[in-house]
Amino acid sequence: MNRTSASPGFDVVDLIRRKRDAGVLGGEEIDWLIEAYVADGIADEQMSAMLMAIFWQGLSSGELARWTEAMIASGEEVDLSSLSRPTVDKHSTGGVGDKISLVLAPLVAACGAAVPQLSGRGLGHTGGTLDKLEAIPGWRSSLEPDAILRQLDEVGCVICAAGADLAPADRKLYALRDVTGTVESIPLISASIMSKKIAEGTASLVLDVKVGDGAFMTDTQRAAELARTMVALGRAHQVKTVALLTAMDTPLGRTAGNALEVIEAVEVLSGGGPDDVVEVTLALAREMLSLAGIDADPALALADGAALATWRAMVVAQGGDPDAALARASHIETVRAERSGVVTRLAARPVGVAAWRLGAGRTRKEDPVSAAAGVVWLARPGDEVRAGDPVFELHTDDPDRMDRAREALAGAMEIGDEPPPSAPLVLDRVD
Repeated sequence: MNRTSASPGFDVVDLIRRKRDAGVLGGEEIDWLIEAYVADGIADEQMSAMLMAIFWQGLSSGELARWTEAMIASGEEVDLSSLSRPTVDKHSTGGVGDKISLVLAPLVAACGAAVPQLSGRGLGHTGGTLDKLEAIPGWRSSLEPDAILRQLDEVGCVICAAGADLAPADRKLYALRDVTGTVESIPLISASIMSKKIAEGTASLVLDVKVGDGAFMTDTQRAAELARTMVALGRAHQVKTVALLTAMDTPLGRTAGNALEVIEAVEVLSGGGPDDVVEVTLALAREMLSLAGIDADPALALADGAALATWRAMVVAQGGDPDAALARASHIETVRAERSGVVTRLAARPVGVAAWRLGAGRTRKEDPVSAAAGVVWLARPGDEVRAGDPVFELHTDDPDRMDRAREALAGAMEIGDEPPPSAPLVLDRVD
């Protein structure tokens, strides 16, 4: 039987066939499709077929807008209108060593904005913001709506998990995309990200679209298309939206792993840290403050301790101890340079895969992660090294993981005689 119990008016197989053959879905048909799937009125195999049809045929701008609206309407929308501060959020499409959110939320809050950052967990070679923060003893990711509003008023920022009532259609569709080979569809990525961000109630949004070896988007043209699609969706829903395309051929900073990245983020918040993390953070912060209508210098908030103070207040508000010692791996091994010269390349994806294999990431959403596991790289492109110098540290509590992590890193670092040409970190801006 092809018709669902949710409505006798539409036939799901007819809709699948139409989209398969490059037809257009009507607004009421899309509303029904999403509502019926969330209500278990459409089988997973049928929605899988629809997702694959969309993967190949795409969605028109009108279809995508309605698809996103239907996902938002599947749950509740957060009302942030009671806040005295202007609201602005940031979303990253994911990369290796990308601890930017840990620094950015308290930094922008220290400049006067309210940053309601609903974040996720890592999957595969890219890390998740919640996994990193959960390396802090006592820190909790699940907050009630009243607690989120109170923290935004008192501290200025919150980083937490999205509630079960926020765009539940996305949770169900994302899990299905993950096992059906349809994750890379630009319309489906756009609807997934923007439905949650619009539903969270922020007035402004800056998107960090990663491009390169360690990103989900390895091609600049496709990354730009994704950025344009998401910016258009945001603006269509009265959310002021800007996107930056940022480089992810080389991993950010010096660390990939949960506790390791928290330590590095605190270094940046304290006015130090790796130059590339600082540069990307400040570029995004300036865009966020501009959208929020705040005239402030985020570099000053890093230098004078205001951002660090806001970080500490955020951690405490969510039950964490900002002074607690973080987990340290019981087994640490080094990888050494095979020759002398200058590092010409450090590939992001192999580093991310190595950190994942050491226990920092997960294959399935329900898998546990290790707080202590990860990779530290002791040299970056442009650095001189001598044969035998340590260039990587591998951190894990399970020594049986070391061999596969070393395999992942084979060839990740290239050493030559001449330094590589300098390359920009911010590649483009879409508004």
